[in-house]
Amino acid sequence: MQETSQIDRQQLTELQPLIDQNQRLLQRLNTMPHNPCESRQLISEIIGQPVRNNTEIRLPFYSDFGRHIQIGDRVFINANVTMVDLGGITIDDDALIGPGASLITVNHQMAPEHRRELSVSSIHVKHNAWVGANVTVLPGVTIGENAVVGAGAIVSKDVPANTVVVGVPAKVVKHI
Repeated sequence: MQETSQIDRQQLTELQPLIDQNQRLLQRLNTMPHNPCESRQLISEIIGQPVRNNTEIRLPFYSDFGRHIQIGDRVFINANVTMVDLGGITIDDDALIGPGASLITVNHQMAPEHRRELSVSSIHVKHNAWVGANVTVLPGVTIGENAVVGAGAIVSKDVPANTVVVGVPAKVVKHI
């Protein structure tokens, strides 16, 4: 599990202009027709770094912040993927993200008086990992190299390399 840090209301206020810009770019990305090159260009603006030509991201694509997403080579991200990335999301080379997957790096504080404050912890999807359809990956999780996360799983703990996990919560069912 990754280290968790806190974001208070003041920090969120300071981030708001970037969040607003991200939302405008996402609206343009998801509501207008684009060829693959145009889509990659808009996503590059959203994440603040180039998306390589050998990477495919199907639309619609959603994020809350955008600037804390890193995408490697030959990555495939299917339609309707949501990345709540304020805590940071790294997707290594050759990873696959299934349709409807949600990668969530943010959680709210439990104490009612601090409920509007956030805890953030990064997600790392390692080389050649496959995150299946409608999977939810929670804050602080690393999906190990070559691992497979079965459709519909909720991943709350690190997934070891070369394993298959399924279920709610996700559990190892096979070594590959």
